[in-house]
Amino acid sequence: MSKILILGATGSLGSHVVHQAVSTNHEVSTLIRTPSALPVEIQEEVVVYKADMTEISTSALANIFQAHDVVINTAGYVTQGKTFTDLIDHIVTGLESIPEKDRPVCWFLAGAALLDIDESGRRGVDLPVISSTYWPHQVNFDRIHQTTLDWRILCPGPMVDQPTIGLDRMRISLDKLPIHMPVSLRPLSEEAALQFLTQHIHEMTVSYADAAALMLAHITPNDAMSHHRVGLALPVDMRSKK
Repeated sequence: MSKILILGATGSLGSHVVHQAVSTNHEVSTLIRTPSALPVEIQEEVVVYKADMTEISTSALANIFQAHDVVINTAGYVTQGKTFTDLIDHIVTGLESIPEKDRPVCWFLAGAALLDIDESGRRGVDLPVISSTYWPHQVNFDRIHQTTLDWRILCPGPMVDQPTIGLDRMRISLDKLPIHMPVSLRPLSEEAALQFLTQHIHEMTVSYADAAALMLAHITPNDAMSHHRVGLALPVDMRSKK
């Protein structure tokens, strides 16, 4: 079992990661500003570091990170703009401060807009309508991508609180959208690309439980998802209940 530190443990996705990690007997820690926000039953099962990530020093953050095999970050919201990108930069800087041989595997969270739409490498964040809100995902990716960390970035569509479907049934992709695009649609104009994403977003609307399971299924150093953006979609012909 691994020593896993979860950031954003009281959030919708983070809480699922915590519950699943605890239930599978990992040694789980959280770094949280208000420990009382954790459910009582969880407080008894995890190690709690009380700190505000926006205020804790890089060296203190690095010391906490270094004590773990895996760091899973689900903290921050894309709508926070620069506050979000500053947070990710702070986390990444803390991880980079650790000697390379001692660095944990690290998971970050973005969105489907960060995935390649087609072979041209164009992404949703390259479309002005999407970029106006989701540009922090690109900034964060640029920061993470330039490191030598053993990173992975989960890039789902909207997430909902529904029962798990199971990773064996989900469509999982590396660096590109996990949905099929007919050859007849390639290459797409900007307007057509936006329309394609809008029409198929329901296929990438996945449960927090499946997203959490995907992260926890890939925490081995340098595994198949290392240094990749990871897409997740429902089984073919299934629609989210959202």
